[in-house]
Amino acid sequence: MLIGIVGKPSTGKSSFFMAATAVAVERSPRPFTTIKPNHAVGYVEVECVDKEFGVQCNPRTGYCVRGKRFVPVELLDVAGLVPGAHEGKGLGNKFLDDLRQADALIHIVDASGSTNETGERVEIGTYDPANDIRFLEDELDFWIKGIMDNNWAKLAKEARMKGNEEALFGQFTGLKISRDAIARTLTELALKEKPLESWSEEDKMGFAKRMRAIGKPILIAANKCDLPGAYKNYERLVKEFPQYIIVPCSAEAEIALKSAAKNNYIKYVPGEDDFEIIGGVDEQQKKALEFLRVYIKSAKGTGVQKALNAAVFELLRYVAVFPGGVNKLADNDGNVLPDVFLFPPGSTALDFAARIHKDMAKNFIRAINAKTKRALGADYVLQHRDVLEIVFGR
Repeated sequence: MLIGIVGKPSTGKSSFFMAATAVAVERSPRPFTTIKPNHAVGYVEVECVDKEFGVQCNPRTGYCVRGKRFVPVELLDVAGLVPGAHEGKGLGNKFLDDLRQADALIHIVDASGSTNETGERVEIGTYDPANDIRFLEDELDFWIKGIMDNNWAKLAKEARMKGNEEALFGQFTGLKISRDAIARTLTELALKEKPLESWSEEDKMGFAKRMRAIGKPILIAANKCDLPGAYKNYERLVKEFPQYIIVPCSAEAEIALKSAAKNNYIKYVPGEDDFEIIGGVDEQQKKALEFLRVYIKSAKGTGVQKALNAAVFELLRYVAVFPGGVNKLADNDGNVLPDVFLFPPGSTALDFAARIHKDMAKNFIRAINAKTKRALGADYVLQHRDVLEIVFGR
């Protein structure tokens, strides 16, 4: 899974990326600090199943703290976007091409209204962040339509021979858009049988908009909510854009807390709304930490972890599944519940077997739910926090 971190320059994109991954990247208030995409691992939070079995897990990847299992996902921080990016303005073409393989996008919006449409600093509250939500939609829509337009003659020819669905699937498979999504969109827009060569500009844009919504779903991270007036803007955005999941956050607060935890000044679990001071901090540091405590208590956390969790489990509706036997939860090295796998909605026990090893899927007999001891067939649909054992032939 790959999640793209997107937005115009200077909204805190790279700060959010750093807060989510703990990877240091160049950050600056000047536009286009990020030119080459930054690629690193972040973590989504799952309630661990170990306590249900009376054991302590030993993760092979990620980590577990106080019953919260943090599962790795890939994050990509791309160059900032400005209006007209689909026409090549700013670093637009590069930005858009970098997003081809993203499963979802987290759009970092400056909720304080302190950066204008090109990412330049302005007085707090003088710019409307709602503009940024609309212009990202427009840029992605025109980008997808442009992909079709650039290959329209070839697409029309292929559609005459193979049909609209097959031709468009071949065009958009590189954007991780499924055949089923294309088929449903063509049916919804009454374009399935309409010859591609006769599509109007309105038809093309309608198809592009739907492909964007399906193929590049967006979560809004309303960043800088620790600044004056930003939270009110967040509340207004929620009302104005009910179709989106919008999470208030402060990437800078998360960076400060993780830095303090790394230096053993505090105990802090990402996503929580409090922390414990444990190290030798001076009076000034203590005041700064107490200021952060007041903010995250009122905001119920910094929002960074919530945004990642919501992108994976609400927006994409993925489920987390643990491999584990009814009588043995450890691997051959003695690691207890060492793995957690993330699956898209509708995935089955057979998909789970294939993720572990192709031979398990090839010779699948049944799955067993380690919690209930029930036997399950290959078509069993995976549920969040399942613990499954695969029985297969040799």
